[in-house]
Amino acid sequence: MNDNIISRREFGMAAGAGLITSSKSLAANESSGPPLNYASGLIESPPTYYEILEPVGGSTKPPMVLICGGGHTGACYLATVDARPGWAQAFVRAGYKVVVPDWPGVGRSGYIPLDDLTGDVVVEGLGKVVRSLGQPAIVMTHSMSGAYGWKLVENYGQHIAKLVAIAPGPPGNIQAVSDVVSETADTVVVRGSTTMTINLKQPVVSDRNFVEVKLVGKSTQFPREYIAVYASSLMPIPPRLLYQRRNIRGSQLKVTDLSSYRGKRILVMTGTADIDHPRELDGAIVEWLNQNGAKADFIYLGDHGIEGNGHMMMLEKNSDALAGRILSWIENG
Repeated sequence: MNDNIISRREFGMAAGAGLITSSKSLAANESSGPPLNYASGLIESPPTYYEILEPVGGSTKPPMVLICGGGHTGACYLATVDARPGWAQAFVRAGYKVVVPDWPGVGRSGYIPLDDLTGDVVVEGLGKVVRSLGQPAIVMTHSMSGAYGWKLVENYGQHIAKLVAIAPGPPGNIQAVSDVVSETADTVVVRGSTTMTINLKQPVVSDRNFVEVKLVGKSTQFPREYIAVYASSLMPIPPRLLYQRRNIRGSQLKVTDLSSYRGKRILVMTGTADIDHPRELDGAIVEWLNQNGAKADFIYLGDHGIEGNGHMMMLEKNSDALAGRILSWIENG
């Protein structure tokens, strides 16, 4: 086996041992890469599961919290679709303690009734994870969790050293209201890059068309031979969270107190082949952040000679180079 390959199944088996003991050193070998310490935890209310990976010798750097986007769990940071070590391991190699949560009510975080699972609940659970670390953390969001990141800065700003937002959803303050095609008491159909039906009584499954059009899209960096495997790994999205993400009836989370944004270092990073994140859209987020006191930077990858990345850049063929780009901003920005 190639030294740079990590199996999702093998990682899961190694990680499972960590559920029995609070921390376990994973020796360097063909499948796990460099040695690291592993632990897991669970915030009780709202239930929020998280994993911790850190260098065996410890870390003197701020911890990093990697928050996944909609339809995913923290596993998207643990391995790429072609089974190489993911961003979590890249950041551990750079000397960081890395915390990878699942959203409350999603994945291994346990059940929350669909009617009760809103963006505010997700922010509360993730915020408690960040606060539990005991020192300001570098928080990363992606896609749908972008809105949670903006609220995390508002509600837990003293616990956040920097924020990295990968192709993020905007705050409700500046997001356009979704175009509703039709609506009943329990169901709404909205138009975007794909037309989507949201039934508020059941989770929304990402179908193959959504994967190919939105998540992979026009990317030239996504190894397309793995699309079927990738699609099968996705989680259903709780309906009220998706309702808010589409900003139906102006429901997306809004930032109401901007005091924690003053001087906050924030990075927004976007690929050139992300169908729902054109340069102008994510650039407008950066403008809004700076207008409200943040010190925000925009890395549009095309400006740096990096072409072809789509929405799932942490899973794509040049993921290691992109992790290096993020680390350079964190450490020099």
